[in-house]
Amino acid sequence: MQQRIIYSLFLYLISAATLIAQDFNKLDQYFDSLEVHNKFMGNVLLKGNGEVLYARSLGFKDIEEGVKLEEDTQFRVGSITKMFTTVLVLQAVEEGKLKLDQKLSEFIPEIENSDQITISMLLQHRSGIHNFTNDDLYDTYFTSPQTREQLIEIIKEGGSDFEPDTKGEYSNSNFVLLTFILEGVYDESYRELVKERITKPLRLEHTLVGQGKGSNEASSYSFENGWQKEQVTDMSIPLGAGAIVSTTEDLGNFIEGLFSGKLISDESLGLMKEIKDGYGRGMFQFPYYEKKAYGHNGGIDGFSSMLGYLPSEEVTICILSNGSNYNNNTIILAILDTQFGREVKIPSFQTATLTEDELDQYLGEYASDQIPLKMTFSKEGNTLIAKATGQPETPLEARGNHVFEFVQAGATMIFDPEKGEMTLKQGGATILFKRTNL
Repeated sequence: MQQRIIYSLFLYLISAATLIAQDFNKLDQYFDSLEVHNKFMGNVLLKGNGEVLYARSLGFKDIEEGVKLEEDTQFRVGSITKMFTTVLVLQAVEEGKLKLDQKLSEFIPEIENSDQITISMLLQHRSGIHNFTNDDLYDTYFTSPQTREQLIEIIKEGGSDFEPDTKGEYSNSNFVLLTFILEGVYDESYRELVKERITKPLRLEHTLVGQGKGSNEASSYSFENGWQKEQVTDMSIPLGAGAIVSTTEDLGNFIEGLFSGKLISDESLGLMKEIKDGYGRGMFQFPYYEKKAYGHNGGIDGFSSMLGYLPSEEVTICILSNGSNYNNNTIILAILDTQFGREVKIPSFQTATLTEDELDQYLGEYASDQIPLKMTFSKEGNTLIAKATGQPETPLEARGNHVFEFVQAGATMIFDPEKGEMTLKQGGATILFKRTNL
């Protein structure tokens, strides 16, 4: 359900810049560059005051069949689903069917620490329940249907990672359990609850809980020597943690409906926006200069997504991708920079070609005093490979002058072979690593 690499979850807080006029032609050029260099496939949407300001479809719904993406193509939206689930939970609270301080033990007592874990902790990732999608075992069954009993047993076996309410740590398990709680409270399937309580009232005609690949749904791809089709998760598994299928237009209407009071009260919306240790209830806060956006992002089966709303400006942004070989945060910043009149630079994807012998000067293990992370660099042919602690091996793109990039994570690595040092720059952070095997 999620790739275990150093992708960042949020837009980074950056300093103020000089305002210039909007230039959507420049944004077209930006996306033209991404498309021609096989960096991004998907749909993007920007709205202001409820009106569409910019929309674009890039790439293919199905590469093998040569079918292009269209504005109404459906995508798996991954963890944006958690916003839908949270709305359903808060509706149940408003109706007196649930209480935020109710214990998990009243519904699913077999989970460790269930007598200490509340509904609110599940919503805000403070339960301590282990994230079952992080386990290697997950890769052995994610394409096969799972029952309620099987999922509860898997989550039960995962145990607890920390004492409830002592910190926040992301776990899909929380929202799978919330799905079962909602189904029990209403005696209806999660799929029907989403339809009756969210998509029907807001007239979201292309949004549903997935059950299998629909005819209007995009296939997803990863990039490795060309676009390669991804395996897909059986939607009986992610449920309220990640099973929604939707479009950019529908998601834009969903978050605007949420903030305009069409789904829950202002008090309940305030609970969603209440941030503690980086987590709201089913919602994140994304800083953009002095402004604040609220929303969620997601990733599943090669799909990646982001939905955000800036309340003070009434600006909505949505990205749904079925193939990304670039950092989506950078794309989001380019769209927002265009909207707010800041300069957008067209990315250059010019690469340098190094020989195997030239790569030798970078090889070895590097450690930092700033963070508890080690990075090991090896080579495959004339490609430099990075492997961070607990992460898979990742091929880097050479940019010349001892500079390499991991574009998908927005990470740049600058080597100084004579000193045996490597400087990692990512999301505004600069971290110095020194080679340990000099």
